[in-house]
Amino acid sequence: MVTATPSSVHPRIVLGTCCLSLLLVMMDVTVVNVVLPSIRAQLHGSFSTLQWVVDAYTLMVASLMLLVGSLADRFGRRRMFLLGISLFCAGSALCGLAWSVNMLVLARAVQGIGGSMLNPVALSILTNVYVEPRARAQAIGLWGATSGVALALGPVVGGILVHWVGWQAVFWVNVPIGMIAIALTLRFVPESSGGQGRSIDAPGQLLAIVALAMITSGLIEAHNYGWSSPTISGFLGFGLLSIAGFIIVEQRAASPLIDLRFFRAWPFSGAIVTAVLAFAIFSAFLFLNTLYLQDVRGLPALQAGLCTLPFAFGSMLCAPISGRLTGWYGARLPLLLSAVGFGLSAVMLTGLDATTPLSLLLVSYGLCGCGFGLCNAPITNSAIAGMPRAQAGVAAAIASASRQVGALLGIALGGALTATCIHTGVVQWAGFSQATHAVWWSMVVAAIAIAILGFVSTGARARQSARAVAALLDPN
Repeated sequence: MVTATPSSVHPRIVLGTCCLSLLLVMMDVTVVNVVLPSIRAQLHGSFSTLQWVVDAYTLMVASLMLLVGSLADRFGRRRMFLLGISLFCAGSALCGLAWSVNMLVLARAVQGIGGSMLNPVALSILTNVYVEPRARAQAIGLWGATSGVALALGPVVGGILVHWVGWQAVFWVNVPIGMIAIALTLRFVPESSGGQGRSIDAPGQLLAIVALAMITSGLIEAHNYGWSSPTISGFLGFGLLSIAGFIIVEQRAASPLIDLRFFRAWPFSGAIVTAVLAFAIFSAFLFLNTLYLQDVRGLPALQAGLCTLPFAFGSMLCAPISGRLTGWYGARLPLLLSAVGFGLSAVMLTGLDATTPLSLLLVSYGLCGCGFGLCNAPITNSAIAGMPRAQAGVAAAIASASRQVGALLGIALGGALTATCIHTGVVQWAGFSQATHAVWWSMVVAAIAIAILGFVSTGARARQSARAVAALLDPN
């Protein structure tokens, strides 16, 4: 049972503390992309290790996000939140101390374990502190808006720190922010729990981690070993077997990590696939363009960070618009507009070369940011549409995890599709622009798929399937 909120609790300070946690996690996404060329130059990492610097973090977040919610309900949300911040800060310090790219990748994994404990637990804390529905909605809205601010600040802060201090500073800056969050949590955040919570599905959790790790490894390392290599075949084959095992285990588990019956609801299935596609576009777009701006165009980190601001501003501008459109007209319209933004931004880059006008790049980045900002509200709305109230939180958590899976696969696939310019792990930058064309065309296809899903998952038959699943999950 949730403990009573102490009279000494200051909800606004609790909200600020939770926003700090989101600032840490989201700023780290864009900061790291900006400093990748500096990391490569100093630590002499290959292209695949740059992918791992990003994906080691995302793999942990994607794999553990659903588990963390159950652990927080069982052992205490405040306790789990503190553990998450502490691990994130420890991982950040290890990143700053890294003397090799392999150590940096391991440190990023530690960061990811901590990061997986922050956002879902912070949302539970806010839900416990803000009891009145309207105040809760406003608090969650402000908390979510922090994501856009962090995306906007990340590239600029990263560029400034790299320019004046060095790439290690982008990790060290997390430590004082995290220490402030720890102090505020200890002083102002009340403990709460959900009793015993859901049972922990250990076999399902293990299979999920193995499946994501194997498939990601296969895609990232393919240009090092070759697609026909037994190593890559083993990675991908074992990943697929793990997915099959996961499905079998989840069908038989008394308290599954993911209730597969959710996927019978078309709006939910559409939201999950859309989340994977949208975040794959986002992560690959940011990863490849950051490398292009610095290693092909020769821009310093600060200028490259400034060039990505249209993406962040587009996302910040369109996110609240998307929320209103979803509330007024449902998920279909914002999903279609999101697909247009993603598609147009990718089409504009299909002829990318070393002399592409900067104005065209900025417009493309802005359109991609608009597409990204427009997709999040309808994804969450579709995921919980028609679900029983008791299941809505789990459905939203699965949608959040699927976003991380998309980001994970976007980096891996983006690298795999640019393999034509990679020889023995070293990028031939003269051919990098041409090699990315396959990625941009793939993004066009993904945008079309998002538009189709926007139609299919929001129609009358889709709503009927959601009602049927709701009746199955909650016969009362």
